[in-house]
Amino acid sequence: MSRVTQLPGPSRSAVVLVSGGLDSATVLAIARQQRYACHAVSFDYGQRHRAELAAAHRVAESLGVSEHRVMGIDWGHIGGSALTDPTIGVPETATRGIPVTYVPARNTVFLALALGWAEVIGARDLFIGVNAVDYSGYPDCRPEFIEAFERLANVATKAGVAGERFRIHAPLIHMTKAQIIQRGVELGVDYSLTVSCYQPDAEGRACGRCDSCRIRRAGFVAARVPDPTRYL
Repeated sequence: MSRVTQLPGPSRSAVVLVSGGLDSATVLAIARQQRYACHAVSFDYGQRHRAELAAAHRVAESLGVSEHRVMGIDWGHIGGSALTDPTIGVPETATRGIPVTYVPARNTVFLALALGWAEVIGARDLFIGVNAVDYSGYPDCRPEFIEAFERLANVATKAGVAGERFRIHAPLIHMTKAQIIQRGVELGVDYSLTVSCYQPDAEGRACGRCDSCRIRRAGFVAARVPDPTRYL
């Protein structure tokens, strides 16, 4: 198992959103490389599989976080996504527009909860692995969203109005999947621990057909890095 070397003397704390996927693992490694004491947060939101939460635990343990919390949300009350409603199938071919795997307001809610935790523990930096280049077209993965949420964070919190500025870091937002993988390899990320598939089996093996699998596989090919993904 590959591990990132512990850097001496973290200078400040950060809350890092860790889904168990390739992107969030890379972001966690970047935050550690920047000498943040990382508090990882994952979400059990009623997603169709548990494999990504197991992967999030592996990633957090491998990269060495100060704490890892899993927060529960019942997205079943909202529905509207193939990732939370088992009656909606996951597309296995490319689709036009925003796909049915989009979860309504997911990153808005995730960042809001992460922001609340950050304020309580005195962290003023939040890291999220959104990407607006090789991605599925979700509106809450764009720079405009990150910029808007950062403005919100600084007017909606006690710390923010007191002048303690929050920053939302999205270091992957303008990178291709190949560039993300190359950066992660440089930082020692073990991508065999991650799960990106929208419909893996109980053991975390990827379907190889969904949008996320196609983007991930193409990224490893373009990066000229062996793909450690376990496929069905």
